[in-house]
Amino acid sequence: MIAIDTNILVYAHREDSPFHQQAYGSIESLAESRSDWAIPWPCLHEFYGVVTHPRLFDPSTTVEQAIDQIEAWFESPSLQLIGESGRHWQTIRPLLKGSRITGPRVHDARIAAICRQHGVSELWTADRDFSAFPELITRNPCVD
Repeated sequence: MIAIDTNILVYAHREDSPFHQQAYGSIESLAESRSDWAIPWPCLHEFYGVVTHPRLFDPSTTVEQAIDQIEAWFESPSLQLIGESGRHWQTIRPLLKGSRITGPRVHDARIAAICRQHGVSELWTADRDFSAFPELITRNPCVD
């Protein structure tokens, strides 16, 4: 199963992104396929926060537009929304310790742990920080 990171969601949504076409097409192909694909809940929360932030985009995405976008993704019957399970600590602890994660990078460790818990085979992201977790295969669909 492929999971989508925040930055790819943002690129797919924001038509002013130089990566819009590639990201949009990548998500569209997943959404229209019969294969399961996933969005981690923290990535949806972060997507909403990023696109509606008035200091990041001028104009920023409105609340209504952001909610409409999220609900459009929800219409894909093969989408799986994934989050922490009861064994989350057992999964994230070795990632934190093994990669010596500190500060805000804990967010990436959280995403990596969620992906591992749910059998994600590949995370589509433009964030190179995920290289700290070699057990998680990453791919940037905007440059491949």
